[in-house]
Amino acid sequence: MTIRHFLDIWPLESAELRAILDQAHAMKKARLGWPKGKIDTGAPLDGHTLAMIFEKSSTRTRFSFDMAMRQLGGSSITATSNDMQLGRGETVEDTAKVLSRFVDAVMIRANDHADVEAFADAASVPVINGLTDRSHPCQIMADLMTLEESGLTLKGARLAWVGDGNNVCASFIHAAPKFGFSLAIGTPKRYAPDEDDLELAAELQGRIELFETAEEAVAGADVVIADTFVSMGDVDAERRLEILDPYAVTEELMQLAAGGAKFLHCLPAHRGEEVDAEVIDGPASLVFDEAENRLHAQKAILRWCLQK
Repeated sequence: MTIRHFLDIWPLESAELRAILDQAHAMKKARLGWPKGKIDTGAPLDGHTLAMIFEKSSTRTRFSFDMAMRQLGGSSITATSNDMQLGRGETVEDTAKVLSRFVDAVMIRANDHADVEAFADAASVPVINGLTDRSHPCQIMADLMTLEESGLTLKGARLAWVGDGNNVCASFIHAAPKFGFSLAIGTPKRYAPDEDDLELAAELQGRIELFETAEEAVAGADVVIADTFVSMGDVDAERRLEILDPYAVTEELMQLAAGGAKFLHCLPAHRGEEVDAEVIDGPASLVFDEAENRLHAQKAILRWCLQK
């Protein structure tokens, strides 16, 4: 049986991604009104265990994956890299081979994307990217699920990203040609998205537009997306806040978007920096639906990876 890793959106076919989203919607609908700890009908992952490794601190990733395994009838084991011999120099490859003997799948939230790729290459069980410096595919699947819940048809929709062209932005670029939405990116040249991602998106007929102002990117957009200006590991906080300040999502900026436009933010948010409180706490915001849907999207990802 071929091992199914979920490291990036790029390698997956549009039909596979569509099937994952469809299953996420169906599983969420099937649980309406249930206690959160109740196991899904049929306990699809009964007897399965997920290892979760964290090099970076986490709220949504940790709790959503843990609850995902519980609701699917499985279990999880959580450790930080400092809890493990990884923190004392054991190789990624040796760790992958050992954990593959103990658990059925591994989720890693890591600093370096190359480490996750090396782990997956050495593992004999599925590996899921819970976040790296390069991409955040689980987040984007939850975001797209949320937009569909809100009534948006992804194909033909115009999404706008403003701020740093970071790992979350990268995964939106990866998803654009797969789901058929266009992506307008407003970012300063210093923090522009990865050129390789843009080139591959173009090869796949992805509709990606780059702008140097937030106003140009947001004009006519169905969705406005932001993220924190200073992420974990960034060492140039003052410079980032100064350069990115014109890209903050304000009520005035939202008025340039299409009527009824929605706002997304993967959280944690810093009100008064990348977004005003009036926006993130206002009627256009879907951020808490988005956070909840990390659970449902990841349940579907886990079932896809484990072919259940």
